Amino acid sequence: MFILIGCSLLLAIGFLSAFIWSVKSGQMDDDYTPSVRILFDDPPQQDKTPDNTSLPKT
Repeated sequence: MFILIGCSLLLAIGFLSAFIWSVKSGQMDDDYTPSVRILFDDPPQQDKTPDNTSLPKT
C-alpha cells in the first residue's frame, strides 16, 4: 500500500512539474488565434502546371 502511495505521489509530482514547465515556456500563451483561425479562408494556391492557352498556335 505504501509503495502505491509513493508511486502515485511521484507520478503526480511529475505531471505537475511538466505542467508548470509548459506554462513557463510559453506553450499556453495564445488562446485567441486557434478559435478564430477557422473563420478565415485559406489563400488560393497557384497552379504549377503551364498554361497552354497563352502559347501561339502554329
